[in-house]
Amino acid sequence: MTRSQPTTTRRTRRALVPVLAAATLLTLGTAGPAAADSDQLWTYSDPYELVLPGAQEDGSAPERTVTLKVSHDNIANPVGAGRLTVDAAELAAFAKITWPANCAPDSAVTAVCDVPPLTGTDVVTAAELRVSALPDVPEGAVGTLRHTAVAGDLTSYPGETRVTVGNGPDLALSQSPRQNGVTPGTRITVPATLSNNGNRTADGVLLRLFASRGLTYAQRPANCEFRDTEVGTEALCVLDEKLAPGESVTLTNALKARRNALYERYDYSVEPYSAEALEAARAGRTYTPGTGADLAPTPTRSLGTANGTANGTANATAAVPDLDPQDNTRSVIIHATNTADLRLIGSRIEGTVGETVQADIKVRNRGPAWVASLGAGEPVATVDVRVPSGTTVTARPDACYALTADGDWREEQVGAPRYRCTTPIYLNEHATHTFPFTLRIDSAARSTAPVAIDNDQHEPPIRAYDPDLTNNTARIVVNG
Repeated sequence: MTRSQPTTTRRTRRALVPVLAAATLLTLGTAGPAAADSDQLWTYSDPYELVLPGAQEDGSAPERTVTLKVSHDNIANPVGAGRLTVDAAELAAFAKITWPANCAPDSAVTAVCDVPPLTGTDVVTAAELRVSALPDVPEGAVGTLRHTAVAGDLTSYPGETRVTVGNGPDLALSQSPRQNGVTPGTRITVPATLSNNGNRTADGVLLRLFASRGLTYAQRPANCEFRDTEVGTEALCVLDEKLAPGESVTLTNALKARRNALYERYDYSVEPYSAEALEAARAGRTYTPGTGADLAPTPTRSLGTANGTANGTANATAAVPDLDPQDNTRSVIIHATNTADLRLIGSRIEGTVGETVQADIKVRNRGPAWVASLGAGEPVATVDVRVPSGTTVTARPDACYALTADGDWREEQVGAPRYRCTTPIYLNEHATHTFPFTLRIDSAARSTAPVAIDNDQHEPPIRAYDPDLTNNTARIVVNG
């Protein structure tokens, strides 16, 4: 694999689920002490797009909250209190705005809000607006909420929040907390609340689950179907109960941490059920029905019952879109108290001058846990490979790139004195990943070179779970 100009392997972080924010680029300005050369002010909203439910069947309209925030880039630059101007004129024909106490309305659709100082922080909440649809508003009505911040000498360009009126169910899931210190072999639960925040009843719910390989379902309910993959088990479950606007249920999913559990991930998502949605979720893949007791939600308020049976036979046949899918998917990290002993295995090769031989560098996971970076998507291990003198690399593995002897990027990928290699993002217990190098022997002299795993690379670092770091180094030995 050829890469363009990597200089170092940088530690990166990726979110489990996307952060819902949209920011508008703002002007540069100067304020504060001389240590702050420049600063940049931002204004944005959460959510960055709002789907506003129309009137419910009884004529009432659900309220939504739009949180407006102001931030700046240079945290060393203290920015004093400011003002946020909000213009909701485009929403006047179809929505009602309820202003918070820190906003002084100029009219029903415009206001100026006090913004607290940004001193020692990069973001503050400027205003929380409550928005609801007016009676008899046609579906599809749309407008833009505009907002501009001024603080000190900094002025932002206008930020925008698109607001659209729609009718339908709006399923939402609560976030279950991260679980640490889980003991392998024990049962755990992942509770979550499922609510319908829309203005129409959901006739059924399609629940998608994913449990990573170190987790197993305590049982496989009959109203779910399962598919095992290399990294875990997917499940599709049909919940037949109707969920009316304003109703909520509790979903308690029972799991078991397996002996190989370490850094695990559990995903759960929902959408309105339809036969079309179920087929789309299957995507032509084969799932096996469960045989245990049905997975049934626990009502927090009274529920109706949909006509239909389990195993994907609820009566909804046409696709019913969710009003706002931004809160339909959640992920939970489950960290087990366990270890995984990585071992680096070098290579001993022999040959005559001019002969081409293969040197295999291996990373073996001796367990008992598997290691997977299912959240950050980073390699399990990075290996620094030095090439023995008197040999030339004529072919390198795809997951390795060439460096100079000092560790800098090298354009020519063969014949380098040093390589950096990365494993896949997971390595099962008792599995081995091999980096095969092709070397030409140029000298009859015996030579050796070290290879080593970087124990501090990636998140979490290897030293956080590997009980024996002494076997994370090895050598390539060439007898010419």
